[in-house]
Amino acid sequence: MEIRQLTYFVKAAEMLHFTEAAVAVYITQSTLSQQIKLLEQELGMPLFDRLGKQVRLTEAGKTFLPHARQVLLNVEKGKQAIADLNNLITGELRIGVTYAFTSLILPVLPEFTKRFPTLKINLEYGAPEELERKLKVSELDLILAFHNRTDDAELDLQPLSKSNIVLVVAKHNKLAKLKKISLKEILNLNLILPAKGFSSRNFVDELFEQHKITPSIRMELNDMHSLLSLVQHGEQVSIINEKALIGWNELVAVPIAGNRLTRQSYIIWHTGAYRNKAAVLFAEELLKISNPN
Repeated sequence: MEIRQLTYFVKAAEMLHFTEAAVAVYITQSTLSQQIKLLEQELGMPLFDRLGKQVRLTEAGKTFLPHARQVLLNVEKGKQAIADLNNLITGELRIGVTYAFTSLILPVLPEFTKRFPTLKINLEYGAPEELERKLKVSELDLILAFHNRTDDAELDLQPLSKSNIVLVVAKHNKLAKLKKISLKEILNLNLILPAKGFSSRNFVDELFEQHKITPSIRMELNDMHSLLSLVQHGEQVSIINEKALIGWNELVAVPIAGNRLTRQSYIIWHTGAYRNKAAVLFAEELLKISNPN
């Protein structure tokens, strides 16, 4: 069994098309088919059902796929560990980010890429649940997110900074003059909220449930930039992390009365996973900015 055979198998399993998979790994289709056939012979079971040009995984293929992926990930981790021993900051740094961290992470990137020109940075925005899933299967090196649970043994939480949950309104909105607003006063406002799955939305839903309040939610969006743009140019309001407003000068954060409206953000690592040097150095830079003193 060879590493290249596992690479070809995983790519074919992802694309379910031998010709397209061959193009993706820069070989001919006949070579890919031959190597997968050799792999099947070694395993003693077919990994794919061939249906003309289309293929699908057999039960054996579905069973073997996560193991093949793990082997390839371990090989890459091994290469990175050796590079770290030689103080070479190379390869790829994969960072998962929720929207509220845009203002924190963007100032760090230019200087970091300048320091390490051979390092490729892959920045992926998403909801915390999906980012955490990818972290646990080694598709990301670290995550920046707000996090409520601290009992997940697979996640190592490194405190980063705190942020308040606030009511967001446009400067032209009459609510912008308020010093504070209660949850009951928010009840009948024209609310736009992040889609379910976003960290701030999960927090807000729990908050309303605790106070037995059912708000008037007029719209849900899975894109924070679009959400803030709608608030800025209309009469709608939203409830999100205050940090997400940095750079939005036409929006106003109105404090919400009550306790437990401050959230802790974290640099999140996969417990026990190898932390490559680039990820560790990047985390250090974020901590310097978040805690300048």
